[in-house]
Amino acid sequence: MSRIVLALALLLPVLAACQQAPAAGGSYSTGGDPDDDPCARVVSAIGYADLLLKPAGQEDAQHFEDAVLGRLAEVRGITLQFGPRLPASLGDAVRTVEATTESLSTADVPRPRQVALLKEYRTAAERIERTCG
Repeated sequence: MSRIVLALALLLPVLAACQQAPAAGGSYSTGGDPDDDPCARVVSAIGYADLLLKPAGQEDAQHFEDAVLGRLAEVRGITLQFGPRLPASLGDAVRTVEATTESLSTADVPRPRQVALLKEYRTAAERIERTCG
């Protein structure tokens, strides 16, 4: 019985830490500052995801393993947080990145749909990079 009490006493701080509320202010990602340049943050996230993506035109050969899904989820979070502050002319590209990465960051999307979404994502992401660059 004392082992159970000891185990609960050791686990209580861990469980309490897991119950903390998410950061205020719509923070979807870690690191950085909400006052960071929105173009720099979104372009950086896109570039970070690109490190695991096949080059443009090779989307059919892309493997959608967990690391790729995680990087695309990070792009989504950064875009949700900083996208509204990008130039207004990028509104449709931002919405496309948000929508495509929402689906691309989950593993239950059929492969043909993943490939189509990746192509759509890439077009919008490249537009953001060109405009912000």
